[in-house]
Amino acid sequence: MAKDIRIKSNVFDDPKRAPNRAMLRAVGMTDEDFKKPMIGIASTWSEVTPCNIHLHDLAEQAKKGASEAGGVPLIFNTITVSDGISMGTDGMRYSLPSRDVIADSIETVVGAENLDAYVAIGGCDKNIPGCMIAIARSEVPAVFVYGGTIAPGYRNGEKLDIVSVFEGVGKHNQGDISDEELHGIECHACPGAGSCGGMYTANTMASAVEAMGMSLPGSSSNPAESPDKYVDTKEAGEAVYRLLEQGIYPKDIMTKKAFENAITVVMALGGSTNAVLHLLAMAQAMEVDLTIDDFDRIQKKVPHLADLKPSGKYVMEDLYKVGGVPAVMKLLYENGYLHGDCLTVTGKTIAENLTEVDDLQDGQEIILPLDKPYRKTGPLVILKGNLAPRGAVAKVSGVKVKRHTGPARVFDNELEATKAVMDNSIEEGDVLVIRNVGPKGGPGMPEMLSISAILVGKGLGEKVALLTDGRFSGGTHGLVVGHIAPEAQVGGPIAYLNEGDMITIDSEKQEIFMEVSDQELADRKKTWSAPPLHSKGVLGKYAHNVSCSSIGAVTDNFQQS
Repeated sequence: MAKDIRIKSNVFDDPKRAPNRAMLRAVGMTDEDFKKPMIGIASTWSEVTPCNIHLHDLAEQAKKGASEAGGVPLIFNTITVSDGISMGTDGMRYSLPSRDVIADSIETVVGAENLDAYVAIGGCDKNIPGCMIAIARSEVPAVFVYGGTIAPGYRNGEKLDIVSVFEGVGKHNQGDISDEELHGIECHACPGAGSCGGMYTANTMASAVEAMGMSLPGSSSNPAESPDKYVDTKEAGEAVYRLLEQGIYPKDIMTKKAFENAITVVMALGGSTNAVLHLLAMAQAMEVDLTIDDFDRIQKKVPHLADLKPSGKYVMEDLYKVGGVPAVMKLLYENGYLHGDCLTVTGKTIAENLTEVDDLQDGQEIILPLDKPYRKTGPLVILKGNLAPRGAVAKVSGVKVKRHTGPARVFDNELEATKAVMDNSIEEGDVLVIRNVGPKGGPGMPEMLSISAILVGKGLGEKVALLTDGRFSGGTHGLVVGHIAPEAQVGGPIAYLNEGDMITIDSEKQEIFMEVSDQELADRKKTWSAPPLHSKGVLGKYAHNVSCSSIGAVTDNFQQS
């Protein structure tokens, strides 16, 4: 059977390939191994972030599963960066580009080494879409494994996570907590390995990938340091071998309907705005016709059910304890929200997988009933108007303000805007605008969790609107709008905003506009010139190649900007 299923590594059967085989013998392969498929284990293990610090042990589990199934597994690594550590610094500009570095590096190894299949293991935010973009491009069977969520921290009986610390900075600046209290929150917020605990970007994207069928059931909600995580990782190694046997490829799983399932689960769970950016990029890699209009269409019909952080009170580990993402998917499927006929990495359909899943536990309060949702429609809202002709993304979960009109307070970088907030120069009713931080302008489209959390900590989360052509963390909540497109760097209307211009954001009408006439905008455009693009190293390459956020900020779409 093994000889029949090999796809690429049979190149080494040729006598002329003796030198190639010699190299492989040096890493431990034998004559018997050359009859088996070569299965990669793409690990994002690293000591630079708690999200990934445990992944080497998981990679060994995937290797064990692939070996026992009949393959020859080979672990290789790629990079990771920590958004939480780089947040609010110049380092945050490298976060989104790291997604493409990860994708490129995995694709490179799989292609260069003639691997027949692989398991990709990711933890921090950009690992997941980076691995999935590579999977879409590589055209060999693959399974994604999520490294899992971190456990919540506790202090004085209060549940903490990384966002507690960012918001603590705002409270400290406001004089509401002492130095000692802020230090105590810092020391207890992150107790061990795993990705940030709320329905932030890592947990959002892991849930989306599982809903898409590219992870084994439960992978997205099994905590990082749980026995279940070791089990699902080992089973992923076994599963990818079965995909080889059955001839099931990512293109068979990552269909338009699978992406619709992913968006549906993200909306129901109240996921991160980054899901829009990353799912668009993944669809682009798979050549699936997905646009922001699809998010808009699904948002209008899917209720927000989860009482999860940042707008709610529970974390991913809590959801795991009451049934996890599989139980949420079962609820959605049984009520007509998911396509049950989509194929998955189990070799079965979504519907078939869900027959083996238990219902959510009786009495749980994390996932609300469909007839009493947190919100009747999804929380990720696409806005358009003369400030964002190609769209912008707002996360409105927990936000009571539906319409905000106020004067623009315009800044060309986050540092100056943060200083204004900390100096109490931003007042209730203002619209704080941070521009020239888009994909090209940043470069790298940095996240604005630091400043948004400070606003919340200062009690301004719904009293000051925050707009940007950059991004927001999955941990962000409040009156915020990101992904404004086109970005300022390429001459989008946000580039022509002046201090004091009146701006309106209306989440119900899905509008975002400035009270500036077309003629005035045209006049301002005549005197505007683009800032110079970054031109050195990784950020320079990124700035010159990246596309608009409205199509996923991808770096290989050479026909569109």
